[in-house]
Amino acid sequence: MTVRKVLAMGGGGFSMEPGNLLLDQFFFSLAQKSRPNVCFLGTASGDSQGYIDRFYDYMKDHEVSPSHLSLFKAPVGSLRDYILSKDVLYVGGGNTRNLMALWREWGLDKIILEAYQRGVVIGGLSAGGLCWFEEGVTDSIPGKLTKLSCMNILSGSFCPHYDGEAERKPALFEFVKDGLKPGYACDDSAAVYFENEKFVESVSSVSTAHSYYLKNEEGLVVEEKISTRFLG
Repeated sequence: MTVRKVLAMGGGGFSMEPGNLLLDQFFFSLAQKSRPNVCFLGTASGDSQGYIDRFYDYMKDHEVSPSHLSLFKAPVGSLRDYILSKDVLYVGGGNTRNLMALWREWGLDKIILEAYQRGVVIGGLSAGGLCWFEEGVTDSIPGKLTKLSCMNILSGSFCPHYDGEAERKPALFEFVKDGLKPGYACDDSAAVYFENEKFVESVSSVSTAHSYYLKNEEGLVVEEKISTRFLG
């Protein structure tokens, strides 16, 4: 039986914690292979070459076979075959709104969904954590935080950088109060893990980082701190 797996990070991993391997090690271990094929998708950053270069440099510290997908310099041949050949899809941070628009234009959202249903592990940080949910809080529009609809693989909402950006928590409380679906918020260095669209656990690469579940109960926003397993 295929087990479908998603890891949504609030922040962390190679681009935010280059000296801390814990979150990425956990992410890659989900593939349950000795040397998984890990593909980086930097769509949300406009496929920044610097971001891609950092990915390859950092992957030298892991027992993985690294690759990347750029929609601005797409691989020759079938995009579907390329994605389905991977074990882990690692989605970087950046502009979630642009990520969703480009994925839909290229049909990549449907290809990724097929890969996920076949057992390819999906996840990432910030935009790469938010994109899997029904909706969530994003800074994709300059100057303000907004609500954004996403891929709807996981039900509910998601907010990254819960402790990393001062405006995140008050904005999330207002969104939940105004009807944002109940869901998860993750500190930088924390992540929520799902199997078959069901929450399994919260993990962190820093002992002080946590995840939270927020919901609206009769007009009052309730924040529940989730027990988080430190990976160190």
